[in-house]
Amino acid sequence: MKALVTGFEPFGGDRINASLEAVRRLPDNAGAIEIVTAALPTSYARSLPALEAAIALARPDIVLCVGQAGERAALCLERVAVNVQDAEIPDNDGLRPVDAPIVAGGPAAYLATLPVRAAVAALRAEELPAQLSMSAGTFVCNHVFYGLMHAAAGRRHAFRAGFLHVPRLPQTGRDAPSMALDDIVKGIAIVLEAAGPGTVA
Repeated sequence: MKALVTGFEPFGGDRINASLEAVRRLPDNAGAIEIVTAALPTSYARSLPALEAAIALARPDIVLCVGQAGERAALCLERVAVNVQDAEIPDNDGLRPVDAPIVAGGPAAYLATLPVRAAVAALRAEELPAQLSMSAGTFVCNHVFYGLMHAAAGRRHAFRAGFLHVPRLPQTGRDAPSMALDDIVKGIAIVLEAAGPGTVA
């Protein structure tokens, strides 16, 4: 079984993005799951083509996209992706859409197909702060999450998919919640193992 895990480039004035730093530190395997990784631009226009290219190259059984949520103190498994782009800040291309659909005429929302409750339970069992989240926001993270689920719903090569939000890293120097990089890396591996062979979504 193969998993594709993606992280985002820095945005919003930050020099580092916890999601990308953690993805770069992932081992080659999580249990029986082979891990391949990719970096995504924090861009409404460029992120989904980059994700599609990574999926076409890897042909994964699992896709886990990871993003940084600066206000969160826990690892957050997202349950719902909504068909809305609405940015409080510009993306890295300077775009700031308001009340725009991600896919014109697409479903209002998609649910993750990873076993999100089981993953949260597995994270907590390892004493990592974790929660099930019902909102991935409306910035590029949700844009990618929705685009991912829309792609998964229409592909012949089926894969399970979902999204994990992680806190900032302590070294950002911001007055915000943070989590150690090693804990984020460990958390991603736990989520992958929870979604591995023999698990039920």
